[in-house]
Amino acid sequence: QVQLVESGGGLVQPGGSLRLSCAASGSIFSIYPMAWYRQVPGKQRELVAFITSGGTTTYADLVKGRFTISRDSAKNTVYLQMNSLKPEDTAVYYCNRADLVTKGSASWGQGTQVTVSS
Repeated sequence: QVQLVESGGGLVQPGGSLRLSCAASGSIFSIYPMAWYRQVPGKQRELVAFITSGGTTTYADLVKGRFTISRDSAKNTVYLQMNSLKPEDTAVYYCNRADLVTKGSASWGQGTQVTVSS
């Protein structure tokens, strides 16, 4: 079982950047597809970015060209580089094993709050 801890959120002005980190411990991290999700109060959690074990990435249309997901298997960490942030990017961001989320069997951590505001 993989335990995940998200960090790196904060308050940033529109147009600014943040880098989120997701530290994993437990099972062999590198073999799993990983993803970042976000959720705002009253709305469903949505997929933001996805990365396979081999490093192939996909993005939600709303963040394409602005966000970059990456992984460092040596450090058991997944990153989300967020550039050109917009107020509508404000949300709690979570990482998780994408395969477990698809199956509906994922457990969620605390996430990290990102607030984009002037």
